[in-house]
Amino acid sequence: MKIDLSGKTAIVSASSGGIGLAIATGLAEAGANTIINGRSKDAVDSAIAKIRDRIADAKLCGIPSDLSTQAGTDALVKAIPAADILVNNLGVFGPGDLFTTKDEDWERYFCMNVMSGVRLTRAYLRGMMERKWGRVVFMSSESGLKIPPDMLAYGFSKTAQLSIARGIAKFAAGSGVTVNAVLPGPTASEGARKMVAETAKKEGKTIEQALNEFVMATRGSSIIRRAASTEEVANMVVYACSTQASATTGAALRVDGGIVDSLT
Repeated sequence: MKIDLSGKTAIVSASSGGIGLAIATGLAEAGANTIINGRSKDAVDSAIAKIRDRIADAKLCGIPSDLSTQAGTDALVKAIPAADILVNNLGVFGPGDLFTTKDEDWERYFCMNVMSGVRLTRAYLRGMMERKWGRVVFMSSESGLKIPPDMLAYGFSKTAQLSIARGIAKFAAGSGVTVNAVLPGPTASEGARKMVAETAKKEGKTIEQALNEFVMATRGSSIIRRAASTEEVANMVVYACSTQASATTGAALRVDGGIVDSLT
């Protein structure tokens, strides 16, 4: 299967690193005009340089803005008024149970993980529907199905993304626009690698060993028994954004390594 997104404009929120950067790289490799986003110009410029090292002729544009705010969203939409592909990747995660998560933390998760995607989709969906083609992907998580009690606000925000993606898919029925959620499991992003780096050093292990042991300690139902790579997650997203995925919409597409023990 050859995925060709030439002539399509793709926006990936929070794409200066981690899974977002891998997604942006995959879309650029498929020929899309890819918009790189991050909160700082330095981070965006660095991401563009990394992609160009791999894809010399990549069509890239960098827009630094904080998409957790309405002002940041407005700045992006002003710079890029229309898009064919939108990947709502912006999100934060961290520990916190019912008693330790403060009101302001709940609001931060909601603004970053939920409202950033709502605002961007609101801005770009109408144009997609008028042009009779578009792809919207919400980056959720297996934690949206297997809610971690020690990351409660995060799990809530990821469940919310599943509901929103399904509802928008139904709203866009028959328009040629697909809307899906992608659910990664533990992924070997820069953030995850940094999280286990100190433990790995203390125990004389590689970061990969420490990360995979963390996966099995916290997600024992994993079938692949390791963290996924950012590229493995990106592959699913690029497919969901392709012309070939025209019959896939309203779906929760899992790249969780089999953690969620469900037949559906």
